[in-house]
Amino acid sequence: MAKWQYGKRLKPSVFDIPVRKIKSGWYSDKYFVRTKKILEKDNNHARALMQVFCRKNATVCGLDEAIAILKLCADRPNELKIKALFDGDVVKAGETVMTIEGDYSTFAHLETVYLGVIARPTAVATAVKRVVKAARQKKVLFFPARFDHYRVQTTDGYAAFISGALGVSTDAQGLWWGEKGFGTVPHGLIAAYNGDTVKAAMAFDKYMPKNIQRIVLVDFESDCIGTSLKVAEALGGRLWGVRFDTAEDVRDKSVKAKGAGSYGVCPELVFKARKAFDKHGFKHVKIIISSGFNEEKIKRFLKLKVPFDAVGVGSTLMREKIDFTADVVKVNGKPLSKIGRKYRPNSRLKLVT
Repeated sequence: MAKWQYGKRLKPSVFDIPVRKIKSGWYSDKYFVRTKKILEKDNNHARALMQVFCRKNATVCGLDEAIAILKLCADRPNELKIKALFDGDVVKAGETVMTIEGDYSTFAHLETVYLGVIARPTAVATAVKRVVKAARQKKVLFFPARFDHYRVQTTDGYAAFISGALGVSTDAQGLWWGEKGFGTVPHGLIAAYNGDTVKAAMAFDKYMPKNIQRIVLVDFESDCIGTSLKVAEALGGRLWGVRFDTAEDVRDKSVKAKGAGSYGVCPELVFKARKAFDKHGFKHVKIIISSGFNEEKIKRFLKLKVPFDAVGVGSTLMREKIDFTADVVKVNGKPLSKIGRKYRPNSRLKLVT
């Protein structure tokens, strides 16, 4: 059961923030570190209102971590007045997502860090939200862990979860919302059993706890239907589902059509598989599709009423880019900002306590 709830902020202790390094300016653009030192040495304690926004429509995420950084790494954080939206809120381009008000010398050094921890998860959350919307009632599984540095897995998994993804592939991705990694019998295990998918599936079934769903990759020999039926015969009711992951330049043995649309996990393959499973008494076996799926491909499958149960999406979810900007828009209570920027109040912001 997920622990995260909309409108309830994650506690700063959840994030395992390297407080000493952030306070020292290790991760900050140098001019912010120098700005802090100048203000302190000159005894300049101007009260600034900092405003944060992005230039795209987005599903915002990372605000709780940004707040945690301010609370743990600012000087005298209790004197700051922070207002913010909640992770998972949908915003319009230019909409203010957070304001920070207080002695500028106490938090000037943190701008680089708090903007970064909002930017990346917002990009992931926005991409996942589009795919989840495209998939309608079908489950979306978040599978991009191998396409980026391992240290970003927790942030990415959290961003995917708040946007509606229902499964992640690593424990790290599910850390902040109380979930474990979801997985299948992989190609590597099949290879270790000399390419025998049935033997690999039986070994998995023998040694893995009963509460772990038995899901098997069945495209090792590019015969998804034939392999699935053999695995289903071996595992019976214990087989929860099979996953088709045929490469986009390979045509499965069961596919008779020719042309570009016949490669990879194509509609013909899934239609034939569902029919074969049902005919042989395996109606309980679910079909997970993956390999090259994005928003457009999912929509096409749904338009054709392809009978899949879940879709695994990977690298396509990592291609979105959303940058956030912070500006001082008031100083000592009076409007003051660079040309082209101004204070944009947002009644949706909630005071952080």
